[in-house]
Amino acid sequence: MTETRLTDALTGALDAYERLAALGEDIEDEWSYVNDLASAWRERLEALDALRGGESAGPAGPAIEQAIAEIDRITDPHRAIDWLSTFPQVVLIAAGERP
Repeated sequence: MTETRLTDALTGALDAYERLAALGEDIEDEWSYVNDLASAWRERLEALDALRGGESAGPAGPAIEQAIAEIDRITDPHRAIDWLSTFPQVVLIAAGERP
């Protein structure tokens, strides 16, 4: 059995984050806000991947999977916008990082 690396968990999180941002983009008045926010958090998660991606995911792996499952249940664009700043922070905390 191969150990899950943090990069695998972060790749899944970034893919889920793209889906979340796309849903939030449905609110035309919030398009710029959604994209600016998503860009900033995406950069933060990518920086973590570059720094620690090769490490074992450890307990962060299942925690991040649970967070992904939670946001994948979101269907309301307004709620998606609410989660655009929350989800990356959950991922970072799960990985033992400061948001």
